[in-house]
Amino acid sequence: MRNDNYKWALVLSGGGARGFSHIGFLKGLAAAGFPKPSLVVGTSMGAIVGGLFACGMPATEMERFLLSEFKMSDYLDSFAFRLNGPVGQIVQTGQMLANLATKTGVDRGQKALDLFNTLTGGKKFDETEIPFMCNAVDLVEGREVVFSSGSVAKAMRASMSFPVFFEPLIEGEMCLVDGGIFDNLPVGIARKEGFNRIMAVDVNRFTDRSTDDLKNGPQIIYRSMECVLRYMQSNRQEQAELTINISDDATPLSFYRKKEFIKLGEQAVKSNPSALENFFNPRFGSSRAPVVCGI
Repeated sequence: MRNDNYKWALVLSGGGARGFSHIGFLKGLAAAGFPKPSLVVGTSMGAIVGGLFACGMPATEMERFLLSEFKMSDYLDSFAFRLNGPVGQIVQTGQMLANLATKTGVDRGQKALDLFNTLTGGKKFDETEIPFMCNAVDLVEGREVVFSSGSVAKAMRASMSFPVFFEPLIEGEMCLVDGGIFDNLPVGIARKEGFNRIMAVDVNRFTDRSTDDLKNGPQIIYRSMECVLRYMQSNRQEQAELTINISDDATPLSFYRKKEFIKLGEQAVKSNPSALENFFNPRFGSSRAPVVCGI
């Protein structure tokens, strides 16, 4: 039996392009009639999708925008990111080296911030339809920063500031970068808010790569981060009551596969009806062992 007043938290991982699966997962939950979360927590791409959802943007609208209007190069400041093919790769590599000699990242992230402001309607955390939190890392003090006040768009921009690719967000005395560096599945944030019913969606299943997948700087950087996250995840203390793993052999840079990722998220809901029904059952016990499933 489902309970529409069921208090639960949804945690969305980072994962680059793979995080588009979160859109499909949210769409699938709504189609199945499950109640909305009482809190959304996200990091990196999970912070973007989660922040938009918390601000009232339905998953169906996110899907429409992503597939019909969104072109990543239109929302990047760097000219090199607009170029494709071998020539583009050469120019991109040259510009990355030139930029990093004098700047803190290849892309300023200003166009991304402007887009987030537009899509969130400029909302602050106390104006969201669903309570929302996300994390970033302050390089000055080497600590995790959890956002729960101020501009949602600015927090999303901080949380997605993957080092080298995007300049950090400077906020006061803080130098903020991607929250996934410290915790790419921040279940602990929801736990500290008092939730004992937490569902986490993780798009970062670790798989072996061939040397053909490791031929340029961005691929090496992302793979290095994957290895670090794999180690950190194996030592994570906090676990969700239900974790849904959504992933295939795609890399975090596979932005051209956005439609496939959304379908994967929808399939994750359809493939795990029992686990989801049990999670939303009032008799579901917080003392039971964590459940992990996926596709």
